[in-house]
Amino acid sequence: MSDEEFVSGDAGSSDTYPIQAGALKKGMHCVIKNRPCKIIEYTTSKTGKHGHAKANITATDIFTEKKLEEICPTSHNMYAPNVTRAEYSLIDIADDDQLTLQNAEGDLLEHLNLSTSSKEVQDLVKRKFAAGDDLQVQVVKAMGEEQVMSCKNAS
Repeated sequence: MSDEEFVSGDAGSSDTYPIQAGALKKGMHCVIKNRPCKIIEYTTSKTGKHGHAKANITATDIFTEKKLEEICPTSHNMYAPNVTRAEYSLIDIADDDQLTLQNAEGDLLEHLNLSTSSKEVQDLVKRKFAAGDDLQVQVVKAMGEEQVMSCKNAS
């Protein structure tokens, strides 16, 4: 490698970050069984004969709404997903539910499919779009997955 050559690295963020189980709280996100989840119930048990207080975590998968549970010593590390939310203007819905979205910079995104969203969100988006409403959709991204979570009229 000569002095003039430069190899750039990817400065992308990780899908998850470590967090101590004892630092988690209700409403926070964590990874359970390799799925990004939102904590709906968090309790701790006292230190027992073997010296570790345990955290009992009940959470729902942020994409599938499935309930998951985890029991972990509060001193151990767990992982929390990096969750991002973005709003896009809805341009079109194809026959196969493929969405055409536009971000604030004017770039088009055509990789999301409405069929991955919940039935309620699918029906709401299709009904409002068919009525001719100008819609904004909220897309949540975590651990390599993206999904339309809600929509509202653009104002």
